[in-house]
Amino acid sequence: MNCERIGQLIYELRKEKKMTQKQVADLLNITDKTISKWERGLGCPDVSLLRELASIFGISVDQLLVGELKINEQVGGNMRNVKFYICPQCGNLMTATAQATLSCCGKTLEPLVPKKVEPEHKLMIEDADGELYVTSNHEMSKKHYITFIAVVTGDTVTITKQYPEWSMQCRLEKRKRGKLYFHCNEHGLFYQLI
Repeated sequence: MNCERIGQLIYELRKEKKMTQKQVADLLNITDKTISKWERGLGCPDVSLLRELASIFGISVDQLLVGELKINEQVGGNMRNVKFYICPQCGNLMTATAQATLSCCGKTLEPLVPKKVEPEHKLMIEDADGELYVTSNHEMSKKHYITFIAVVTGDTVTITKQYPEWSMQCRLEKRKRGKLYFHCNEHGLFYQLI
């Protein structure tokens, strides 16, 4: 642990939150002199305080221990860069358009890697009254099913949740060209061009 870097980060985050050393110290039930010592790099927070200290500043314990926050480059919000994350424990679905560290159920998640769908597994897409009508013959049992479908264009992501034991069909707003993503709970994330 680099106490100087950690101290500098604590100082910057405290100033960003417009908090005094005393206010932070009171939240941790320690003295403001201890906060001053950390900020000057003369010591590091005790392990028992790390989680609460990180929570006060809205960062992870890992970021606190590294002593820096990695800031993403401005990417302009292009939705074509969307990454999908699914918690293997609870099934929570999350997305990000830039590099992100996401966690759920206490575990750090990795983005799903999309594979181009094979012709025999493509979703069927029909034009129905100006909408996309999407269907599939994919199994939809409790053990093997499509969890979501997403249409991604440069400025829009539309996600439709799917449920086991329901027929796999949905209507999506027709958009300009893009990609149709779908996630099978057993085989992962797939895409096809639309």
